[in-house]
Amino acid sequence: MKITHNFGIMYALRFFSSLIPAYVIERLYWQERGMTIGMVVYTEIIYAVTIILLEVPTGIAADRWGRKPMLVLGALLACTEFLLLLYASSFWHFALVVFLAGISRSACSGAENAMLYDSLMQQGKAASFERQLGLLNVFDLGGAILAALSGSWLAGHYGLELNYWLSLGSASAALLLTLLLIEPRAAQAGEAPMPFSHYVGASLRFFRSQRSLVPVLLSGMMTGSAVGFIDEFWQLYVDGIGLPVVAFGAVSAALMLLRLPGSLLAPWLVGRVRYRVLLVSITAVFAAGFGAAAVSRDAAGLAALLAVCLFSGMMEPLVTGYLHHRADSSMRATLDSFQSLGLNTVHIVTGLGFGYLASRTDVFDGYGFIALVCTAFLLWFLAASRRIEEDGTTS
Repeated sequence: MKITHNFGIMYALRFFSSLIPAYVIERLYWQERGMTIGMVVYTEIIYAVTIILLEVPTGIAADRWGRKPMLVLGALLACTEFLLLLYASSFWHFALVVFLAGISRSACSGAENAMLYDSLMQQGKAASFERQLGLLNVFDLGGAILAALSGSWLAGHYGLELNYWLSLGSASAALLLTLLLIEPRAAQAGEAPMPFSHYVGASLRFFRSQRSLVPVLLSGMMTGSAVGFIDEFWQLYVDGIGLPVVAFGAVSAALMLLRLPGSLLAPWLVGRVRYRVLLVSITAVFAAGFGAAAVSRDAAGLAALLAVCLFSGMMEPLVTGYLHHRADSSMRATLDSFQSLGLNTVHIVTGLGFGYLASRTDVFDGYGFIALVCTAFLLWFLAASRRIEEDGTTS
């Protein structure tokens, strides 16, 4: 097989990894198996802590031993998760599942982007990274939307457990696809790899040497964390503004579909509009959108959240591309894992404020808190990001 086959395989891999109908009825299934809301919160903490602890080590492992082994490991653990969930009956079963899910997420987060970039670089097409990443997001969201729409119908007609058998099938297909990937030459061992401890020091020196990179990465972390609160709590918002449950499927599909134009538009904007202008504009939309959602508390507020999702699709290709165009292949996955580690850390910190307000009052005030955080970050970014214009853009 040729390295060009990696792109088609990665498209299919993203699709089947997202074609998980279990997610649309996950909380109902867990509740059916005896999991209370408090127990779910404990498992989310286990998941977050696992990712924070393992994000960088798995990135280093991908740089040291190859991207493909980590992607295979992540896919194998995903299959194990759904197999365990089919027979889970106690808190510790679910705790083990989310622990494995955290390992799986950590193993894939840095390795996938590194695999994509190095495959493009081997063909002399690294400049198209943002476009390829945007296309991957299209397949990702396409699988997720199909799973959400079909999963709710299947669960209503055939019960909840069927969705988990189908999800196991999709995860198994993803595992088979990872076995077909070809390790790019840039990621193959040439000289003796660095010791594990040297990767951390080299990464920190890299971030210090790239003056423009830190504000860019922080903008991705801030907006990535913020949009996560839409993904996790939009159902409470929609219920709070009085929409019937029958409308939930359409709202869910809209929240995902609106990210596609941004993912496809971002590569076209690179080189035509300055990074600073793009990132400031997107962050401003986030601040205004969450603010409007907190104040309006009606259909206009929901429209504001939809606008946030539209602009959020641009951010991942822009930020990840900015990082990978500057990264060396010998530590590409490690640097990407640092980015993911930062995102999860920011999400936990902002989640404490969101959770406090949302639990004491309602989800509207929780979104108001996110609006304030985005506004404060925007003011800082306006001052700190001037150096981005000095560096220019790369594409």
